[in-house]
Amino acid sequence: MAAMSRGAKVLYCVYLALLMGFTGFVTLDTFVIARVETMLEAPQTTQTPSVASAEPTITENSYQDAHISIQIDTRRLDDTTVYIADVTLSSPEYLKTALAQNAYGKNVTETTSAIAARQSAILAINGDYYGSRERGYVLRNGTLYRSTAAADQEDLVIFSDGSFAVIDEGSISADSLLQQGAMQVLSFGPALVANGEITVSQKDEVGKAMVSNPRTAIGVVAPLHYLFVVSDGRTSQSAGLSLYELAQLMQSLGAQTAYNLDGGESVRVCLVFQWYGRQQLHHQRQAHPGKERERHCLHRLLI
Repeated sequence: MAAMSRGAKVLYCVYLALLMGFTGFVTLDTFVIARVETMLEAPQTTQTPSVASAEPTITENSYQDAHISIQIDTRRLDDTTVYIADVTLSSPEYLKTALAQNAYGKNVTETTSAIAARQSAILAINGDYYGSRERGYVLRNGTLYRSTAAADQEDLVIFSDGSFAVIDEGSISADSLLQQGAMQVLSFGPALVANGEITVSQKDEVGKAMVSNPRTAIGVVAPLHYLFVVSDGRTSQSAGLSLYELAQLMQSLGAQTAYNLDGGESVRVCLVFQWYGRQQLHHQRQAHPGKERERHCLHRLLI
């Protein structure tokens, strides 16, 4: 820079400013700027009239009616707090997903508790984060929003009978999944358990993530018997779990298939348990000492 003329220095500074501005815009466009592509016509309530009219049995950590049974357990695994929701349904129609702000698009976000309240859900957890990518299947409640496959992407498919399957997007088209009765495609991963066996190693991790993280996972034990697991992490009170530790937990709980969902910083409040408008926020992280904050995300799984 010392040998540059004044004009060259000015041009260099302008170039650098433009480069930084472009890089900043690309980052904002990828992760921050919201763009709605499709608005859903109306919120899809997760409850049917038969559930709403029933008289459920409710405690601080459980819900039971003729169609839905939920038991929430809090455990301490070494130096990590884990929340486990054991769910049994009478019909697969009670397991649904919801999009933030009832809209499909890029970086459209909303808190878990707000989505749960709007959808009249009893239980809600994190799903995936489809909006930061241009590729990858997006199938929600039987509606296909994106059919462009992502290379080497391992998805969890939930079919109309409530069964689970883990697929590679490169091996089957989104249209074929629809024809087979797929209702949801969750695109995050990896798979943790298949046929009752752990499918990750102790070295596996999501991208460049830390070994111990806040985690979210879903599993199936038997037909219409599900597990929703959330672990706290990255705090002085709770270190977090590795993928392998999460897989071990899911296997120990009896999961035949288990899948890692969006975790990390998305797990601010990741398990919402509510009834008749009353909410309990299990696993609420402290973003700052003395101040609790719930992070906005794109997609949630609901009961």
